[in-house]
Amino acid sequence: MKTDDFEYTLDPSRIAQTPTTPRDHSKLMVLSRHTRQIQHRKFRDLPTLLAPGDTLVINDTAVIPVRLIGRKRQSGGRIDCCLIKETGLNTWDAFIRGKVHVGQEIEFPNTITATVTTANSETTRKRITFHSSHNLRNQLFEIGLPPLPPYIKRTPDPKDMQQYQTVYATVPGAIAAPTAGLHFTPELLQRLRDREVTILNITLHTGLGTFLPVHALNISDHQIEPEWFQVSSTTLREIQKTKARGSRVIAVGTTTVKTLETVAQCDASEKPQEGETALFIYPGFQFHTVDAMITNFHLPKTTLLMLVCAFAKKSLVLEAYKEAIDNDYRFYSYGDAMLIL
Repeated sequence: MKTDDFEYTLDPSRIAQTPTTPRDHSKLMVLSRHTRQIQHRKFRDLPTLLAPGDTLVINDTAVIPVRLIGRKRQSGGRIDCCLIKETGLNTWDAFIRGKVHVGQEIEFPNTITATVTTANSETTRKRITFHSSHNLRNQLFEIGLPPLPPYIKRTPDPKDMQQYQTVYATVPGAIAAPTAGLHFTPELLQRLRDREVTILNITLHTGLGTFLPVHALNISDHQIEPEWFQVSSTTLREIQKTKARGSRVIAVGTTTVKTLETVAQCDASEKPQEGETALFIYPGFQFHTVDAMITNFHLPKTTLLMLVCAFAKKSLVLEAYKEAIDNDYRFYSYGDAMLIL
């Protein structure tokens, strides 16, 4: 299957630059895989679309402010840096805008400095080591900015650190938000519980495996970068109970889908699971746990769109995307949502 098979055309004006307020007032497209019917609802209608006994699984990862603005020590030139993976104590792989070379010293706020230790002129991905007696991860909340995606064409707002975070984010470690969860409010979660919908947590720290573009001509040649996940024995046990009584497991977001289907392949019963997953889900994949999913509208030719097309037929998904465009849905991270049943 070709990467180009997952192409579609979107006017840039449909890319959401700010979130809907309140969160649960975003649009919700409801897509049935079985009848191919589409409904246009609001996200706050979700409790009426789920049944008592259903189980909703959310990703409780929290975004850390990994975007840093610094200056080259020698020239004063501006450096825009996004930390992407911690490789050791105070050593990170990063995407850096601006020309740098091995040995380049960079100054960041709060007198924090770093040195470029690995650089390749053919890529913006570098490795930098920070000179600090403290763990940089703890200092990021003082000096960092939220890592908004590049298609959000504006300067980060102080409110983004709260808006680009789910209301249930409790485990810091993500470098991108699990965006399907951004639509939930505490009140909506309570309405779901009142509806007797069970809500369970998993953790997957959203990273490169989620948002790196696919450059391979054939999707089977693309390699997913590993992402850390954790699933408790309580969550696994409750999922088994849900399946046993014939109710549905609804995954909130592609990261939750990836985590649950990774664990399903481990055949570990109720033992807690922790590790890294590089599971690449694309058409032809056999799902074992997830019965329905909530997701945003994704960029063309991405692993996220491929996962959605694996869950529902590609032709149906692309047809739904066309209808979303025709009905003025907002796309991508701060955009509207889709419930696939």
